[in-house]
Amino acid sequence: MSFKAAAVQMCSGVDPDRNAAAMARLVREAAAQGATYVQTPEMTGMLQRDRAAARAVLADETRDIIVKTGSALAAELGIYMHVGSTAIALADGKIANRGFLFGPDGRILNRYDKIHMFDVDLDNGESWRESAAYTAGSEARVLSLPFAEMGFAICYDVRFPALFRAQAIAGAEVMTVPAAFTRQTGEAHWEILLRARAIENGVFVIAAAQAGRHEDGRETFGHSMIIDPWGTVLASAGASGEAVIVAEIDPGAVKAAHDKIPNLRNGREFSVEKIAGAVAGGVAA
Repeated sequence: MSFKAAAVQMCSGVDPDRNAAAMARLVREAAAQGATYVQTPEMTGMLQRDRAAARAVLADETRDIIVKTGSALAAELGIYMHVGSTAIALADGKIANRGFLFGPDGRILNRYDKIHMFDVDLDNGESWRESAAYTAGSEARVLSLPFAEMGFAICYDVRFPALFRAQAIAGAEVMTVPAAFTRQTGEAHWEILLRARAIENGVFVIAAAQAGRHEDGRETFGHSMIIDPWGTVLASAGASGEAVIVAEIDPGAVKAAHDKIPNLRNGREFSVEKIAGAVAGGVAA
């Protein structure tokens, strides 16, 4: 059964209330274009590099404004509403980078905590230590929806193909990758990684992104995308600013891709042996 999917591109700031209002406006725009599944970016609720300032406004999921707004929008519009992720306060003082999928009645159908923490040092001097504040997730899920089998990832997870392969083997037809890619890494790898995950697994990929210069000074890459199982970009947004992109998703195209290149069925178990290379005076036995 085909369905219309939307990826909402945002430029979230430091105020969760303002971000919730922006999300609501863009999600209503997506629904007006016929989307029955709508995805927002990673950290929809707040992008704030000052961790003390961030903690001062964080809430648990029962009180979080983005969670409440996402649930209300799903029920109001009768859609599947996917908050790509938002920062949720945990009881131990740490934070979860958590995504939520709400059904058309507003109930939470799935939670996903980002598994891979973005701990990197970039050439331009940017340094990120996500694990210093966030608790990593440990569970991947494939959710059966009336229109498709859906898998979940967040941003940096896209660099770990084993996560996507495991979900594809479990039956996922659509992979979701809400993100807040940095400009530097996005220019280098964003589209390549998304298309690779689609092609190697024969699945659709929907990736809503943060875009532009944010209040906390960071710059994100944008270019939200919807990609089909053959690696074709069905819809994409620009490098900065808000946007809504929409595409028709036909899960039948997943079977067609798997029939053409059945690499999920053809995979084999194998071992890896590390051996010595050339040595002085000859070649190691």
